[in-house]
Formats: sequence, structure tokens, C-alpha cells
Amino acid sequence: MSLMRQYKFEIGCLVALVLAFTMTQMGLNRFVFFAGFAVLQYAMIATAWNILGGYAGYINFGTAGFLGIGSYTAIALINYSDASIVEQIIAGGVVAGLLGLGIGYFTLRLKGVYFAIATLALAIVVETIVNNWDFVGGAAGVSILPARNPELLGVLVVHKKLGVFSNYKEFLFFLMAALTIMSVWIARTIEKGKLGRGLNAIKDNEEAAECMGVPTLKLKLITTTISGGLMGMAGAVFPSYLTFVDPPTAFNLEFAVNSLAMPMIGGTFTWLGPILGAVLLGTVQQVAIVTISSELNLLILGLLLVIFVIAAPHGFLGWFMKKNKR
Repeated sequence: MSLMRQYKFEIGCLVALVLAFTMTQMGLNRFVFFAGFAVLQYAMIATAWNILGGYAGYINFGTAGFLGIGSYTAIALINYSDASIVEQIIAGGVVAGLLGLGIGYFTLRLKGVYFAIATLALAIVVETIVNNWDFVGGAAGVSILPARNPELLGVLVVHKKLGVFSNYKEFLFFLMAALTIMSVWIARTIEKGKLGRGLNAIKDNEEAAECMGVPTLKLKLITTTISGGLMGMAGAVFPSYLTFVDPPTAFNLEFAVNSLAMPMIGGTFTWLGPILGAVLLGTVQQVAIVTISSELNLLILGLLLVIFVIAAPHGFLGWFMKKNKR
């Protein structure tokens, strides 16, 4: 019993993964998996953003850049060697993580609005490079055909009768669920460990933390690398999900706005906040796409953000905890 209490979060992650797999075997409408993938991707992006923006207090507007890097790393691998989806995800995470490390080394000495502008410039610069890179389609974009009868570790993954999943959307939904659960586990591990305590010290008062011997630059570089790598992994699945990718889609600044808004709505001080914000906002946006118009997504986002900033400046979790104390 004590062992179960010690690892109850890990057990919860395993249960969530089993639940996601069970959903793929229930014969649900494909739109459920299409929309569910989007919500899960937002949850992963919001969690990755919160590792740097929430725990350390460094507001990052470069989310679209890291996502785009992950997407176009996957596309380059497909064009070069027809790599599997797992190889695409690993490569996207490695390249985006290394980019985060390199960019962080030069930008993390900046603070406040200066750091935010530097990360925004990153996304614009990378998009400009991709626009002129013909190998990955350039400005015209590129179409990606899903692998036919893909296999993982010798097991047929997608096949109408013989595969683990009957169609590719179910497989991508489960894959994104696994990646999201992994990112949440990483975020919680950081929050509860020495790295999280160091990041909180940086957020409270970076100068005081340095005086107390906290290696602030080292911690920020580690955090930027992890955050960028997770965003790159989320982006690497994007080409297979959309089947057509162009620079305005991969580097859409809406990702940057959503990745910032979702943790703020849910609460930036804990791993659970970005998940709540992503589920709430992502679900509302997906319903709006079907019932009203996709053009209203940013309007819905803005309205919810204004409401929460006024009524619950510390997010839903902060409001709930404050109400319970009363």
C-alpha cells in the first residue's frame, strides 16, 4: 500500500494511457480522435511552455518556432530516408532541444520584455529560413502521405483488420496521448525536485538566488532545452496529422498565444494548471470550429483570457485554492 502511495502519480499516468488506448478500440467517430489530438497537443505545448514560463517566470513567445522546427525536422527525415514516426519524434525533439540550448545561451541573459521579443524573433527567423528551403517544400508547402501499414518493433500498428489500430487517426491520437503524459510526468518531476526549487528562486528574485549560490544560467539553460525539446516532439507529429504543411501553418503565432494563455487560465505554479487550461480552452476551440467558425478561435481565446485575468489572476487553480482557504 505504501508503494502505491509513493508511485500513485505514475500509476495515474499508466491508467490515463490505458484509457486513451481503450478509446481507440471503441469504434468512436474519427472526429473524436481528430479533435482529441488537437487538445492533447495543446496540453503538451502548454506544459512545455510552463516549465520555463511558469516555473522560472521567463515569458517565451517562441513556441511556434520550436513547433515548426520539430515539424520540418520530421519532413526533412521523411524526404531523406522515409523515417518512421518514432524516429521523426526523437529527431524533432533533439533538434528543437539543441536549438533551445543555443538560443537560450544568448537570450537568457535578457529579462522581461527583452527576452520575450528575442524568442518571438526566433520564430520569425526560422520561418524565413524554411520559406527558402526547397528540400522541405519552401513557401509552397509539402504534402505528407501516411505510412502504409506501419510497423513498430515488428508489430503491425495500423490496419483495418490486423493492426492494433484500425486507422491512422487513432494511432496518432494514442501517440500524442503518450507524449502528453510523458511531458506532464517530466514537468511534475521538475516541479517536485531541486530544479523546480531553483527555478522558483529565480522567479521570485533572480539576483537574490545568485547571491545564495543558485547556478541560475545553468538551470535556465537546462529548462530551455527541455521545454524546446518537448515542443519539438509535439511539432514532429504535426505533418502526419495534417498531411499538408506550409510555413504559415507550422509557424502559426496562434500556437504562441495558446501556449501562454492556457497555463495562465489553468494556473502557472503547478503541472496541473496547463492541463486544465488546455482541456478547457482546447475543447471550446474545437467545438467552435465545428459549430460556429474557426476564425472565432482567437476571439474566444481573448475573451476567456480577459475573464480569467480579471476574475482569477492566478488561474483556475489559484482561484479554487483561495476559495477553499476562505
